[in-house]
Amino acid sequence: MYPDEQAQVNHHPIIGNAVTDFTLDVFHNEKQIKVKLSDFKGKWLVLFFYPADFTFVCPTELEDVAEHYDELRKMNVEVLSVSTDTVFVHKAWHDNSPAIKKIIFPMAADPTGNLSRAMGVYIPSEGLALRGTFIVDPDGVLKAFEVHDNSIGRSADELVRKIQAAQYVREHGGEVCPAKWKPGAKTLKPGLDLVGKI
Repeated sequence: MYPDEQAQVNHHPIIGNAVTDFTLDVFHNEKQIKVKLSDFKGKWLVLFFYPADFTFVCPTELEDVAEHYDELRKMNVEVLSVSTDTVFVHKAWHDNSPAIKKIIFPMAADPTGNLSRAMGVYIPSEGLALRGTFIVDPDGVLKAFEVHDNSIGRSADELVRKIQAAQYVREHGGEVCPAKWKPGAKTLKPGLDLVGKI
């Protein structure tokens, strides 16, 4: 970091650690409700951060996730989209955008930026979040995350594949998933017999 730079360094939570519990205002099913992250224990949880409502790349990403939501629910996954907008802005966006009308998962409001800060995606100079995706297992433990520059959109297909791999590994102790693994493909069992043979 250059000596005159005043940027705040973001620290992401650590893979394998429990995610801190937060209570959030959420827009869901035309209602404003409060949820805690711990409410989702027993399910896989995707925290899907994006910069702001009424923007350009964000609705394409959220629409992509909405189109995979039925598949995700069948996998015991809940999605919580998160931005630093208020619940009221979420409602207005949902009422007005054809892409956002497709969303039936909860849309969380983080106007204080507290959750965004805790997950290491807050941009202090803008009051917005980076594009961060966090996969939390049914025990509340962080299993994977990715963070993008806000000009780079994400893929729900890749999100589904990562969760499938995380679920497989959870259910099959001792096996690991190689690159590009998809359900039905071969996995690996780490051991000395594999060293130098891959």
